[in-house]
Amino acid sequence: MPKPVGSDQRYMPGLDGLRALAVLTVIAFHEQFRWAPGGLLGVGVFFTLSGYLITDLLLSSWLGTGSLHLADFWRRRARRLLPALFVLLIVVTAWVTIADRARLSSLRGAVGAAATYWSNWYVIIKGQSYFSRFAPPQPLDHLWSLAVEEQFYLIWPWLLLLGVIVLRHRTMAAVRWLALPTLVLAAGSAVLAVALYHPGYDPTRVYEGTDTRAGGLLIGAALAMVWSSSRAGQARKLTARILDVPAFAGLVVILLMVWRVGQYSSFLYRGGFVLLSVATAAALAAAACPDSWTTKVLGVPPLRWLGVRSYGIYLWHYPVIVLTSPANGPIGLPRAAGQIAVSIILAALSWRYVEEPIRHGALERAWRQLRTRKLTKVNRFGLAGAFGAASVMAVAGAGLAGAVRVPATAGNAAELAGGSGLSASSNSVSSTGAKGAAAGSGHGATAKSRRHAASVPAPGQPGWVPKTSCTAVAHIGDSTSDGLVSTTYLPQKQLIPAQYQDVGVHTVYTNVVGARSVAETLPGTINGYDAAVGLNHQGFRGCWVIALGTNDTADVAVGSNVTLPARISRMMAAARGEPVMWVNVISLLRSGPYAETNMLKWNAALAHACTQYPNMRVFNWAAVAERPWFISDGIHYTSTGYAARSKAIATGLAAAFPAGGQRSRCLVSLPPSVAAGIASPSPSATPSASTSPGASTSPSARASGGAAAKSPSSPRPSAARRP
Repeated sequence: MPKPVGSDQRYMPGLDGLRALAVLTVIAFHEQFRWAPGGLLGVGVFFTLSGYLITDLLLSSWLGTGSLHLADFWRRRARRLLPALFVLLIVVTAWVTIADRARLSSLRGAVGAAATYWSNWYVIIKGQSYFSRFAPPQPLDHLWSLAVEEQFYLIWPWLLLLGVIVLRHRTMAAVRWLALPTLVLAAGSAVLAVALYHPGYDPTRVYEGTDTRAGGLLIGAALAMVWSSSRAGQARKLTARILDVPAFAGLVVILLMVWRVGQYSSFLYRGGFVLLSVATAAALAAAACPDSWTTKVLGVPPLRWLGVRSYGIYLWHYPVIVLTSPANGPIGLPRAAGQIAVSIILAALSWRYVEEPIRHGALERAWRQLRTRKLTKVNRFGLAGAFGAASVMAVAGAGLAGAVRVPATAGNAAELAGGSGLSASSNSVSSTGAKGAAAGSGHGATAKSRRHAASVPAPGQPGWVPKTSCTAVAHIGDSTSDGLVSTTYLPQKQLIPAQYQDVGVHTVYTNVVGARSVAETLPGTINGYDAAVGLNHQGFRGCWVIALGTNDTADVAVGSNVTLPARISRMMAAARGEPVMWVNVISLLRSGPYAETNMLKWNAALAHACTQYPNMRVFNWAAVAERPWFISDGIHYTSTGYAARSKAIATGLAAAFPAGGQRSRCLVSLPPSVAAGIASPSPSATPSASTSPGASTSPSARASGGAAAKSPSSPRPSAARRP
């Protein structure tokens, strides 16, 4: 917190250190550092800090003057927050207008939502996902947290005013009684989060909802009621030392959660955020004491310097990362270091030339000078700065007003042309190594595909028992394959490894990650192409089953410059000539990136590519899937649906690459008798989890044939972006 202007609230350097730690963890998360999978929890630390400081400020005003002075409070909040935000919005919009126009259409709505502090509900109402990144990330995605705080600033003072009106005495002892109803509200927020969270659905509504995240702010507010900054400032040294014990424990809890608790963990939504807030409150209570060791540790000059500028650092770091990172692939350490340095420099400039002057009345002085026509002499540097600012604003205004043409995406253009504009090998990438160990199941990575010599009856004929010539199979999938590898949805014998073994496969590898696509990469995961490359590096040789495309289709629909044919060619290159069976896609949605019309484009691209690759087949899952198998999102499946999908894909593999070496057609369809049997699975075959809400991922790593396959939450049907 910068030193307060125009209030009796004292400066607490330890709180700036806590802010610095919070913003650094958020940066680590967005830079995809593997040691900080829970870096997003830094936002929760900010929430508790904000709840404490705002409530402490308001109560201090009431205890001193008998009024909350709400008009003055909101004016100071606007003066503190709005200028830096508006500068960010103008600069980012101008940059996108000039250098990255493909983002412009989606940016326009995001700018309006950010300027009105409505970003979180804008995302929720549009059905977008903060977690399942179905398109390149947008530079303003991180502003949802500022919206939550600002909405709290607007609503909470009225509730606090009601509370102090009920109080009979204007004393600190009376104020402490307000902590009880405040904690009740915090508990209600936590209970609502638990009620709304379902492991089978995307958690964006819970993660970004003002009502479900208010608990962290309210816990900070309750602390301000029982341990105000003035009271903490007068605490004895012994009291401060006693508070150091829970404070250091709280800091350890925060750091452990940042290190071990990922964004997809159900623990977060079932009490994890409450634990984070309590840990933050414990650290905060000691950091508010001048004589505590916590203050001495957190109040060291480097942390204080970063903490004072933490607001600007938070504003700038994410646009810098998004707009200067490669479209696909990880962020290298040198690039990440440069991005962090640029973010801090921009924040320092914002603090020096925007935030600090305006906090001390620069706008009011400028307005008085304009009214009285007593303008100071403008030098050439000031004139150049004014001209530059006006130019940036003009460019940004042109972009927002629609005066700049937004180019059509390459992917859509190619598909409208029938997908014939690119050769099968266009935009293919070289093997550069996996980004991490491929999660998979199996009993060894050296098995090679072998052909069975025995002949079998033709598919569909009496006595036909489908068998495949593939003895080793690698199944790479997204969340539509989640239920195929999880005993939450299917018994062991119906999981996809068992089904593959039933048709003659000896070794099965599964690599299933929710929201996965061929090209785009989520923090902490690897995309489909790199997963395949990783398996190759482990020595895998055999047949490939690629159950991707749902997210790739949405990626292209919302503006990715990696076309559908290019995505297919990348995976075919990774297969290195081994047999590949793609599973085509289907959706029940009529609009949005996941609409069935978009899925048909992907299926058409698969069919076209299949004619160019002798080792490629396409299993026609879209012709097998039945409407009752889908859950309400129109993309994922019930346990019954997963049971059918598991059996159908394995049977399709046997039809695509049958034992005996018979050659199948490109588009593999199941014989009617087989399809009918799959469409009517035995009711006893599915476990009690068949009523589970969806086919999403478990927050923890899933066991699949003996090895873990990390799997994040399922995408929302109309999601159009990534975090």
